[in-house]
Amino acid sequence: MGRWNLILLLAVLFSGTALVRSAYDARLLFTELDRAQAEGRRLEADGQRLQAERHAQATNLRVEQVARERLRMHAITPALSQELDTPPPAAKPGASQ
Repeated sequence: MGRWNLILLLAVLFSGTALVRSAYDARLLFTELDRAQAEGRRLEADGQRLQAERHAQATNLRVEQVARERLRMHAITPALSQELDTPPPAAKPGASQ
C-alpha cells in the first residue's frame, strides 16, 4: 500500500506542477497578445494619420505652393512668353518629288 501512496503522491505533485506551469504560460501568452493588439492599434492610428497627411500634401494648392517656393515656378503670362518660328522641314537630298 505504501508504494501506491508514493506513486499517487508523485502523480499529484507532477499534475500540480504541470497545472502551475500551464497557468504561467497562459498568462505570458495573454500578456503578449495584449501587447500585440496595442501595437496593432498604434500602427493603425499611425497609418490613418499618415494617410491624412499624404492627402493634405497632394492637394492642388499644396502642389502649387511647393512649385512656387522650391522650384521657383510661376504662371505663364503673355509678357513672359516668346513665339518661335520653326522652319519647315527640309527636303532630303535624293528624295523623289
